Amino acid sequence: MKILVDMNLSPLWAPFLSDHDYLAVHWSAVGAATAPDSEILEYAAGNGFVVLTHDLDFGALLAARKAPGPSVIQIRAQDVLPAALGESVIRAVNAARAQLEQGAIVTLDIVNRRVRLLPIG
Repeated sequence: MKILVDMNLSPLWAPFLSDHDYLAVHWSAVGAATAPDSEILEYAAGNGFVVLTHDLDFGALLAARKAPGPSVIQIRAQDVLPAALGESVIRAVNAARAQLEQGAIVTLDIVNRRVRLLPIG
């Protein structure tokens, strides 16, 4: 699985995910820091990436577009560094792999994981 790490998350996520056998790229390596979320979604969809983000706007964009993808993993926590949430993210991605490959939004917090299939609406 290929994971595109959004600008609102640390670049430390890319090597952390790579160490867990995911092809991971931080947005800063492929696009402008000022790019709108819609551009990040288009890049992810066009290049087969799942988006990892701390931004709730991606779900709203996907719902508004009634888009079947790309899949998005939303982290909802205060400490969003890999040292704090990395293992939880890996477990959530592994558990929701089939849904993420179909098209889904996975929302992850400290305690729970929620999966919503795409398109929304």
